[in-house]
Order: sequence, then structure tokens, then C-alpha cells
Amino acid sequence: MAEYDYDVIFIGAGPGGYVGAIRAAQLGLKTACVESRETLGGTCLNVGCIPSKALLHGSEKYEEAANGTLARYGVKLSKVELDLAALQADKADAVKGLTGGIEYLFKKNKVDWLKGTGAFKDAHTVTVAGKDYTAKEVVIATGSSVTPLPGVEVDNDKGVIVDSTGALALGKVPSHLVVIGGGVIGLELGSVWRRLGAKVTVVEFLDQLLPGMDGDIRKEAARIFKKQGMELKLSTKVTGVAVKGKKATLTAEPSAGGAVETIEADCVLVAIGRRPNVAGLGLENIGLELNARGQIDTGHDFRTKVDGVRAIGDVIPGPMLAHKAEDEGIAVAEYIATGVGIVNHAVIPGVVYTMPEFAGVGLTEEAAKEAGHAIKVGKFPMMANSRAKTNHEPEGFVKVIADAQTDKVLGAWMIASVAGTMIAQVAQAMEFGATSEDIAYTCHAHPTHSEAVKEAAMGVTGKPIHI
Repeated sequence: MAEYDYDVIFIGAGPGGYVGAIRAAQLGLKTACVESRETLGGTCLNVGCIPSKALLHGSEKYEEAANGTLARYGVKLSKVELDLAALQADKADAVKGLTGGIEYLFKKNKVDWLKGTGAFKDAHTVTVAGKDYTAKEVVIATGSSVTPLPGVEVDNDKGVIVDSTGALALGKVPSHLVVIGGGVIGLELGSVWRRLGAKVTVVEFLDQLLPGMDGDIRKEAARIFKKQGMELKLSTKVTGVAVKGKKATLTAEPSAGGAVETIEADCVLVAIGRRPNVAGLGLENIGLELNARGQIDTGHDFRTKVDGVRAIGDVIPGPMLAHKAEDEGIAVAEYIATGVGIVNHAVIPGVVYTMPEFAGVGLTEEAAKEAGHAIKVGKFPMMANSRAKTNHEPEGFVKVIADAQTDKVLGAWMIASVAGTMIAQVAQAMEFGATSEDIAYTCHAHPTHSEAVKEAAMGVTGKPIHI
């Protein structure tokens, strides 16, 4: 009789857990994955990355039709109307197809889905729906959830104060949406509802949007979103939100203190960040303590301080990104099966899927200088890129940061309609230790947006062609 029921159990079927489980099964490990949702895929596929992109794409199409953008291409329309129910149905269809696809992959790869919430009984035993399952290794992949704002109660069902999940499911376009938080989630969802007709006000505690991104990107972001019609209240903190009926009244003041102002809204989106999902896991039963930020610390092989327990994704330090969790899921499965796994945490791209998109990988200019690098920077504006000009997409630029001595690329930051796709080129180049010269002397197809990456790389040594 086998000592354990499974070789490995993953707790959580988000991008980290489901990908890790499939990879573990591919490597010959008897694998199970615990998930309490009715569908697999975690926050990302169900109420995060995927549905938000469906709404972003649909709202872009609507705005192009409604504001006359299509007319410049000879596409003339009569009255344009929004069918929000149809847009929400399209979103739901995308989610259904992808979550169903994971269930198929589980069956194909013989991964057992243990339905319910998992908690540790001991380091090798997980209790799910009242039944104990044992494994030689257990991987915590429970992801993250919305960080609450003290004193502000989210009630997605009422639709007045919502989090990202509620903002994805609104049944009507708000007259005035106030977004608390100028990060990725707030700007993406704010963009959706602005394009569909809402007045949008973004309240951000810091003096710039998009914390963590390169300084030049953050400055340009404010200009772009203001131009698009968003009202930005930077260096401002929300001190309270009162709800009366279907209306909310926010009180706010300068972050450093000062005169209080009130803001009326019929919908408030709380988007101040996310926190690891660790409650209810029974970590006290295995003696696993959290760090000061409520995360689980691990070694390079994702081992925790408890033998047989590992952790990946949003519950451990690092950016809370689906693709980071996916790579860690593959790596932890390979560590367990073979003793070797690879994730280069220095090369994890980040993308904001607004229009235009904002993307970056590696070090910001500020971080590179802080780390002691002497740097060279090349910058190229999208307005000088032929494809962007042809498509009437002049906003943005590409910025390449390289070490002044070695020319090794340290980071790249960009704003463009397809920046999220363009950034992959630089990430792959950095993975191979490329110099800016390597990118500059790589032939790029013409006309493409990616030529701006080549020109920015040429600019590192002062020789761009088209500016």
C-alpha cells in the first residue's frame, strides 16, 4: 500500500495551481488539485484577467463606433447603442470556454480535482470537504484577494461600493464612478466604464499613477488618462464613504493633510491592492508562520520552513501576476519531480491593458540607478513609428535601459496600443543576456509597432534612424 494518496497536492486551481498540477502530472506524479469554486482557473480566469480583458476589448469596440473613430476609415454608422447585457454575455462566454478548457486538461492529464476548501491537518494531510487526503508534497497556491479599505464596506450585490469582482458585473453604466486606487486594476476597470459612458474620477494616495512602473511611464500615464477624460485626484486620500440608497458620498483630503472635500458618486470601486489568501489554511497546524507582509517565505525551490510544504504565486513575495504564478507552478512541479526548476524573477513583464497599453520588464531607470548601475537610455516615440501613425495610434514611446559599461539590457518600458505583446521581445532578449546592440541589429519586420523597440535600442548608442 502506498504511503501517501498522492505524490503532490496543490491547494488552489488558479494560474499557479492548475498549471503546476498539469505539469506535475505530465512528469509522472500522481497529482490532485483542491479548488472550492464551481469552475477552475482561480481569480484570473473567473473574475480577473480574462473577464476584464473581454470588457476592455468590447468597450474599445463600442467607443470606436460611438465616437466616430470608425468614420475616418469609411465605416459610417447610424445611431450607436450600447447593449450592456450582450457585452456581459460575451464576457461570460469567454470565461466559460477557458475554465471548461482547464477541466478538460485535468481529465486529459489525470489530475484529480478535489472539490472544496483545503486546510492542513498536518504537513502531509489536507482536509477537503470533511475528508483527509495525504501527499508527499503539498503546494500552497491559494492566490490573493482584494485588500479592504478600512471603514469602507464592499457590497457587490448592491453595486454602490464594489471591488474588482463587482465592477466586472455591473448591470448598468454608472453616471459617476469613483475609483479608489490608481494602479493597474483601477485604471483598467475605470477605462472600461469611461468608454461605456461613465464619468470617472480616480483618487490616488501617491503623487503619480501606476506605482512600481518607470517614472517616465507614470508621468505620461497621467497625461494620457486626463486626455481621455478621466479626472485624476493625485496625492489624495479617502477618509470615508457613506452610502445612502443608491448613492455614495466620499470624503477626501490631501495625503499630507489639509482641507476636506466631498465627492458624490453612484458607484465606488475599491482597488487599493491585493493580499495573500492564507486564512483558513490551517497553517497553525503545521507551524508555518507568515512574514511581516502576511506572505509565506520560501527558498529558491519554493520550500517553506515546513518539510514537505511549498508555496507559489500570490501567497509568496514578488509581483502578484498570473504569469509569474504559472512559471512558478511549472518550476515547483519540476523541482518536486526532478530536483531542478527555473524561474528568472528578474525578468517578469508587467502589463496594464488600457488603450494604449503600458508594459515593462526588468529595472526601472530609478531602480537601476539605485542599484548602482551607470546606465544608457534609448527612447523612441510611437508617433515616429510608421505602423502606429498609419493606425492613428501616436501615444506612447519605447524606452530601453542598458548598462553603460557592458551594454546589457537592464529593463525596458513602453506605451503603445500593443505594448503587452511587444514587451515579450525584450523579456526574451533579457533572458538570453542581450545587449541593446543585439536588439538594434536584429531585423524587425516593417511596418510593425515592434520597430520602435529596435529604434529605442539603437537610441541607447545615439543612432536611431527615424528621429
